[in-house]
Parts: sequence; C-alpha cells; structure tokens
Amino acid sequence: MLSTVREQARGLTKDQRNAFVAAYLGWAMDAFDYFLVVLVYSEIADEFNVSLTDMAFLTTVTLVMRPVGAFVFGLWADRRGRRVPLMVDVLFYSVVGFACAFAPNYTVLLVLRLLYGIGMGGEWGLGAALAMEKIPAEKRGFWSGMLQGGYSFGYLLAAVAFLFIEPVFGWRGLFAFSLVPALVALFVRTKVEESEVWERTVRLNTTPAREIFRDPTVLRRFVYLVALMTAFNWMSHGTQDIYPTFIKKGLGMSADTAIAIAIIYNIGAMIGGPLLGAYSERLGRRRIIMIAATAGLLVVPVFALSTAAGWLAFSSFLMQVCVQGAWGVIPAHLNELSPAAIRGFYPGVTYQLGNLIAALNLPIQEALAKQYSYPTALMMTIFPTLAVVIALSAFGKEARGIRFDSTSAEAPATTPSGLT
Repeated sequence: MLSTVREQARGLTKDQRNAFVAAYLGWAMDAFDYFLVVLVYSEIADEFNVSLTDMAFLTTVTLVMRPVGAFVFGLWADRRGRRVPLMVDVLFYSVVGFACAFAPNYTVLLVLRLLYGIGMGGEWGLGAALAMEKIPAEKRGFWSGMLQGGYSFGYLLAAVAFLFIEPVFGWRGLFAFSLVPALVALFVRTKVEESEVWERTVRLNTTPAREIFRDPTVLRRFVYLVALMTAFNWMSHGTQDIYPTFIKKGLGMSADTAIAIAIIYNIGAMIGGPLLGAYSERLGRRRIIMIAATAGLLVVPVFALSTAAGWLAFSSFLMQVCVQGAWGVIPAHLNELSPAAIRGFYPGVTYQLGNLIAALNLPIQEALAKQYSYPTALMMTIFPTLAVVIALSAFGKEARGIRFDSTSAEAPATTPSGLT
C-alpha cells in the first residue's frame, strides 16, 4: 500500500500534496468528532437520563444541518475561492466540537451538534473540490479513494481515542481532545495555495447559480446525484453507526471488544477506498460502484448474523472494503459531473442533501432493533440499500477524466464499456 502511495505521489507538486493532506485531515477531523457521539452515545444517554432513540437523534440533527453548511460555504467558495472558506469552516467546527465537552444537558448538546453539522457540511464539498481540482486527471481515482478514506481514518482515531482517553476523562474528555487534531488540520490548510482551476475559470464566471440550474440537464443531474448520495449515505451509516451498539447492547460484548472491531473494519475501509478508486480509472466509476455493492450483498448475512467476535471483525472488515471502496470514487465522480462554475457548491450540496434524506437511518435501525433484533434491523436496511445503489449506478452517467479547466461538465469521457 505504501509503495502504491509513493508511486501515485510521484510527480505531484508540493502544493498539490499539501492540498490533498489538508482536505484529508479536514475530512478526518470531521469524522473524528462525528463518531465520538456514535461511540459514546450510550454513556451520554446514561448521564443525561435519555433513551438510546433520543440519543440517536443527535446524529440525525448533525446530518440534517450538513446541507446548510454545504450551501453557505459552497456558494462562498465559488465566488471568493476555496482557501479562506475552508479555513473559516475548520475553525468553526473545531470550536463547536470543543464546546460539546461542556454541555450541561441533552438540549444544549443537541444544539451544539446541530451547529456542528453546519461545519461538517461545508468541509467535504470544498475540500474535495480543492483537492480534485489540483490532482492530475489520470490520478484522480486513487487520490479520490484516499481522500474519502479520511472519513474512516477519523473514525479510527475516534476509536483509538476512546480506548485511551474515555476511561480516564470520560466522554467529555474526548470532545475536549478533539480541538487538538482539528487545529493541526487548520495549520496545514494555511500552507495551501488557492485553486488554479478556480482562478482560471470559476472566478471569471459571473453567472448566478440559479441561472445555471435553469439548464434542464444540470437540474436532472442534480436530482439524480441527490438520490445516489441518499443511497450511498444510507449504505455507509447503515453499516457503521449502529454496529458498535449492536456489539455491545445486542450481543453483550464489552466496549473494548466493540472498539477493537471498529478499528479493524476501519482499516478495511481505508484499504477499500484507494484500491477501488484506482481501479475506477480503468473500469469506470459506475462499474466499480456496482462491483463493490454486489460484493457487499454477499457479505451481509455474515455481517448481520455473526455472534462470535472473530466473525464480526472479519465480516465487518470485508463489508467496509466494499462500502468504502464504492465511496472511494465519489469525490472524483461528483466533481467530474459538476458544472465548473459551481463546483464548490454542486458536489457538496448533492452529497449533503443525500445525508439529509438518509438522516433517519440510525433512529429507524434502533426502532427496528427494539421491535425485532439488531440482526433483523441490519438485514432489513442494508440489503435494499445496496440494491438501490447498484440500480442507480447502472442508470447513471459519468465523466471520468474530464478536464476541470473546461466550462462544462457535459463532455464525459468514454468508459471501457462504451457507457457514459
């Protein structure tokens, strides 16, 4: 893996490397703070004396507010550049995440997680646009997968922090600690230059976003991508968010066992993204998504029905190779399908609107688990989601290899299958 990274990094400029590292760390720190709640929401529920269903709503409000952040920061980035909005965004969510450590009750924590969702929503779209605009077109697939793997790396860091910090300082100590890595991400971001693609094309375009959306092709593609991202977010959150609770509450295993398994499946996620992202340069974005989701369907029974720690670790590792392998193409795929003039806005908003629609995933899974069982909840939600991902990808389009300094996203590259 390291040799592949070195090979792919050969020929990149210092600024291109810095842009990728900044986007990667920013997305990782977003995921770090988000998954802190996932890992400790049973502990927070006990302290604030609220139900697990109410606690699951904390993740829901975070997801609900992400489109707001994508909308506000995305429009700002298309008008004024990527660099400054990204730094403001990181500073904002760093402070809000730190403040969660001092929440006196459930209501205050709910408001803080709502605000955090705004910052989280702004991060992905802008970071992905900046990184993908700087990375050479022929290397986009691999670095797209690496970038999306930052989400899993953040989850991994959260799991490790839980093991070492939570036993000593509790869940509040975890949120206080989150300020440190977020500020590191902010420091790296100060070293990144503005996007040359934005300066050459977007900056000179004064067409308002609302005028661009009057093009029926742009609008149809937007609706399609929102549907695709809804299925993708349901797939990702449906296989991750409830799994630690399933292991602890459903199977009666220790918190340490749940965290160890979470570490293992996030390693799988970090392998799947760049691996399948790289193959998407040869096989196409959509074909890789369909292959990964089909493989995921085969893993679901073992993933949901296993009761031994070894099988849980093995099956969840394979599941996340598939799920995050499919996700690995998304930063490149959405940016390639975006109109150039609104690339800061378009990918992030489609992604986060999908998150908004999928935001009820965890409460639904918890409700199904309460009525039936955790394995039933996983089977009833994951099977149909993977099938929908395959169907939507089969009927979609792609623009693999398109030049980002063109003024349109309507010239997709020909895929090996002849499909666009």
